[in-house]
Amino acid sequence: MGGPQGSPGPGSCRLLLLLLLLLSPAQVLPQQCVWYGECGIASGDKRYNCAYDGPPIPLPEDGYDLIQELCPGLFFGNVSTCCDILQLQTLKNNLQLPLQFLSRCPSCFYNLINLFCELTCSPNQSEFLNVTSTVPYYDPISKENKSSITELQYFIGERFANDMYNACKDVEAPSSNVKALGLLCGKDVKDCNATNWIEYMFNKDNGQTPFSIIPIFSDAPVHGMNPMNNATKGCNESVDDSTGPCSCQDCSIVCGPKPQPPPLPVPWLLFGLDAVYIIMWISYMAFLLIFFALVFGVWCYRRRHFVSEYTPIDSNIAFSTNSHRDNGKITCGERLGERFENGLRMTFTSWGAFCVRNPRPVILFSVVFIAMCCSGFVYIKATTNPVDLWSAPSSQARKEKEYFDKHFGPFFRTEQLIVQAPNSHPDIYSPYPSGADVPFGPPLNKDILHQVLDLQDAIVNIAASFDNETVMLKDICVAPLAPYNNNCTILSVLNYFQNSHSVLDHTVGDEFFVYADYHTHFLYCVRAPASLNDTSLLHDPCLGTFGGPVFPWLVLGGYDGDNYNNATALIITFPVNNYYNDSKKLLKALSWEKEFINFLKNYDNPNLTISFSSERSIEDEINRESNSDVSTVVISYVVMFVYISIALGHIQSWGRLLVDSKISLGIAGILIVLSSVACSIGIFSYFGVPVTLIVIEVIPFLVLAIGVDNIFIIVQTLQRDERLEGETLDKQIGRVLGDVAPSMFLSSFSETVAFFLGTLSTMPAVRTFSLFAGMAVLIDFILQVTCFVSLLGLDIRRQERNRLDILCCIKGSEEMRGVQRSESILFLFFKNLYSPYLLKDWMRPIVIALFVGVLSFSTAVIHNVEIGLDQSLSMPDDSYVMDYFKQLGEYMHAGPPVYFVLEEGHNYTSLEGQNMVCGGTGCNNDSLVQQIFNAAEIGSYTRIGYAPSSWIDDYFDWVKPQSSCCRVYNTTGQFCNASVTDPSCTRCRPLTQEGKQRPQGEDFMTFLPMFLSDNPNPRCGKGVFYVFYEQYLTIVDDAIFNLCISLGSIFLVTAVLLGFEVWAAVVVTVTIAMIIVNMFGVMWLWGISLNAVSLVNLVMSCGIAVEFCSHVTRAFTVSTKGSRVERAEEALSHMGSSVFSGITLTKFGGIVVLAFSKSQIFKIFYFRMYLAMVLLGATHGLIFLPVLLSYIGPSVNKAKTRAAQERSRGTERERLLYF
Repeated sequence: MGGPQGSPGPGSCRLLLLLLLLLSPAQVLPQQCVWYGECGIASGDKRYNCAYDGPPIPLPEDGYDLIQELCPGLFFGNVSTCCDILQLQTLKNNLQLPLQFLSRCPSCFYNLINLFCELTCSPNQSEFLNVTSTVPYYDPISKENKSSITELQYFIGERFANDMYNACKDVEAPSSNVKALGLLCGKDVKDCNATNWIEYMFNKDNGQTPFSIIPIFSDAPVHGMNPMNNATKGCNESVDDSTGPCSCQDCSIVCGPKPQPPPLPVPWLLFGLDAVYIIMWISYMAFLLIFFALVFGVWCYRRRHFVSEYTPIDSNIAFSTNSHRDNGKITCGERLGERFENGLRMTFTSWGAFCVRNPRPVILFSVVFIAMCCSGFVYIKATTNPVDLWSAPSSQARKEKEYFDKHFGPFFRTEQLIVQAPNSHPDIYSPYPSGADVPFGPPLNKDILHQVLDLQDAIVNIAASFDNETVMLKDICVAPLAPYNNNCTILSVLNYFQNSHSVLDHTVGDEFFVYADYHTHFLYCVRAPASLNDTSLLHDPCLGTFGGPVFPWLVLGGYDGDNYNNATALIITFPVNNYYNDSKKLLKALSWEKEFINFLKNYDNPNLTISFSSERSIEDEINRESNSDVSTVVISYVVMFVYISIALGHIQSWGRLLVDSKISLGIAGILIVLSSVACSIGIFSYFGVPVTLIVIEVIPFLVLAIGVDNIFIIVQTLQRDERLEGETLDKQIGRVLGDVAPSMFLSSFSETVAFFLGTLSTMPAVRTFSLFAGMAVLIDFILQVTCFVSLLGLDIRRQERNRLDILCCIKGSEEMRGVQRSESILFLFFKNLYSPYLLKDWMRPIVIALFVGVLSFSTAVIHNVEIGLDQSLSMPDDSYVMDYFKQLGEYMHAGPPVYFVLEEGHNYTSLEGQNMVCGGTGCNNDSLVQQIFNAAEIGSYTRIGYAPSSWIDDYFDWVKPQSSCCRVYNTTGQFCNASVTDPSCTRCRPLTQEGKQRPQGEDFMTFLPMFLSDNPNPRCGKGVFYVFYEQYLTIVDDAIFNLCISLGSIFLVTAVLLGFEVWAAVVVTVTIAMIIVNMFGVMWLWGISLNAVSLVNLVMSCGIAVEFCSHVTRAFTVSTKGSRVERAEEALSHMGSSVFSGITLTKFGGIVVLAFSKSQIFKIFYFRMYLAMVLLGATHGLIFLPVLLSYIGPSVNKAKTRAAQERSRGTERERLLYF
């Protein structure tokens, strides 16, 4: 029978029981604490926690705000926790430092605070915390015996630890240029991982933790403990609806793969060699093949059609070599050219005769003119500032520098030492109790460090005198935290020891072992230079006495990789304040720097080798160099003066030595040249144009070359000329001047126009040089055809009267009637030997082949000329700065800082404006800071070595309500520094969802002054602690522009002044262009870089090249000989000797002296380039150009030929010219 209706049977009971078992929850362990409250002092203001093994205790309502702020995940139910309000306040204080560095990445800080909240307050502490050591404690307040926990184990899930580390590893510390974990991990960021980071945070030796917490990492239960393995947030995840993921700068997975530098340009190769080399080689071979084929073809044609094999190869067949008559039709162009030429000839003839007839008024007028121009010297201003010399006022870099200097002040002045220990040996440090031996470089020996500290202290105590005041380093140094901390910034390894002998000697150990000493502290500080407490037993800070970190790459040199302990040099830097518009303060700094230099020059310590430099050192040494080079320049000019004075005279006999010499005329000619330079400087000084060192050193050399050449042409042409029957002296000199002055006018005016057009350059040094040079050349020409011609007439009259040179009141012993026509040995050499030999048929092809080969070589290497100017070249050989530059290049591992400045007008108060600049959460991925950060990621390409320091990101971290940085007195509203302990100090912004957002609008500007006045301290690591050329970007463009302008102007002026001989102008321009290209070839061969100095020399070489080329070319165009070869021979014979003696020999003597200068810049950029300039100009003007003219020179101007015949008809000159 069944049971009673409605009663369950046994099967039903079993089924119900099974169902209840299935639906019932798993066993729930009772919540249990391991501590509650604080008891017992651990050290300083740090306290132990009290052991407690009971259930969690409801938190008083007074602690609700704190638990919501710190651990919102525990704010539920009756808010029962294993911590009291005091423990929560301690937790908040302890989290301030990591909060300031990690809260810029919300998910990172979320995971970190989760770790500490579970440790401090979790109601389930007993599951993952195991107390391993306690000490008894008597509570004087509650009168109870308690236990203080001195050690416990914290079981943490490996997944949680790794996820927390991965979310934080990329977070930047903007004010320190390093990763945040580099400051919070106790070691270099590259050595930091999840395990050792957590171990460091829980190690009581870090100076922050009151007792030892031993983390044990496992995802599985261990010894009955369930590791804390809460859920985490990745850095690419949002913590809540109001915050976004971490920024690209703080989370690499947000922005994708690391930026890669653009690939290096693929070298242009052909057959595995530089393509330019191959192309130029092929081009040269093709030219030789075509050229010699043409030469051979013409030679064969001549053998068939001409009787004499010596008839020149010349296309101008219509003009017979033996006939001076021409019945061809004269073109309009030829007639115009002849009239222009004749107009110049007649003008200069009349003018020359006038000057000779009226020497006194002309000379007086010239002297008055010179005096008036030179009176401008009272307004002279000199420019030595490199920025003013090399950077154009309108250039981007110049504008940015001036903007920076105006708004932030000029960059600080730098006084720097590089110290080595030549007599010390590497030291081996053996860590206790275990660890691999660590080598220490020679200067890191403790005795050496003590000696260096003595030196450093002596420099700090250097006293200088200025305006009856004593000036010391403390009066001028950079002290970034003043007035709270007036210590000077000293970037030195000794600041790891706070510049203290006692800290350097600090040792912990016993009578048997040394547990920690300066080795330990050094190894820690180079990994965490911003640390306030090292993890060794020393517990000494690493932060410098000035309140900032000392980065090892700034104070150590000669190490490999990141092994700073292997350093072989110490670098000590004293930043000194610079001043924008305060000359008195600047003069104070200069006076101290002078004593600094004198002190180190006289410092003697056999154990130390010191290289040093001050901010004023380079300018001082350049001035000393300039003074020492005065003698070199003077000797150079004296050599040229002596040569000119002697070479101008043509001695007929020993008896007439002092009569026929022209020493006084030579000196007068040189004085005219120098006067033209002085006039140029005086004129522009009137208009406030400052003079530069290049003007003073280069332009006299240039004008002397041009002026002396003209002097030799006038004098030697007159010496070779024979006075016509019935011709007076004034008419003879006028006629000679009419012959040669157009050539002088051609060269001088070409150079003047070329130089004046050079003022279009944007580079101030080139523009100033061009301005002064153009005016000096113009005035020199004017004085030569006026004053010098009058002086020449007076000198010829003296000679005709048989009066001695210089001592003109005394008559010579050997009488001679009149001044005899004479031809110098050099002229005869050019006429009878050199010119005929050079223009032989077999020689001319060789010359062309050789010069085109040199041109091809120079073209092939022109792209390999280096750009830049090694600043050591500006120093004398014996300068102490030379040794400093050498050591700087060998030991310094960091370059100068770079600043990115936003000009006024940007709206920082709007969210959009902030996102365009900042680099933290919510900022644009292409913001300014993010772009700079990306550039730093590829530092090998961009040369930006470290992540940017960003004040706006620090400001956002500083103003957060969770931080203790931004506080105000609730009574006055004034700023309350984080180091102040006062209950009336309250946070600036409320701990609400809105308060946690970035400040905008008025809020942004309200708190900004507080941030700018705050200084970093242990409770608030944020605050303002930011310690604070272009010519090489544009030099290639400047060089191309200036040289093309010069060549273009030379072509135009030459074409006009040669009587519209366009083809002749082309030949001259091509030859000058070849000289310039070959100058680049010489620069490559001789290791001369392209910079502003060499560019000025290249522009000058255009002017010198005109002198070498224009005179010969004009002589060729006015020659009436029948063939091109004969015309080239005549031009070379008459002008070659004057050009050779006037420029080549004159300059060669002066240049050789420059080789003995102490100045490297003189040896390289003046001696080498001037020598190349003269040799290339002489070889092209006196070898290549005549040969080129003999092949492709312009045809004879028939109008000029007939005019010359008419002028010479019935004279001895006709017989000489045409028979």
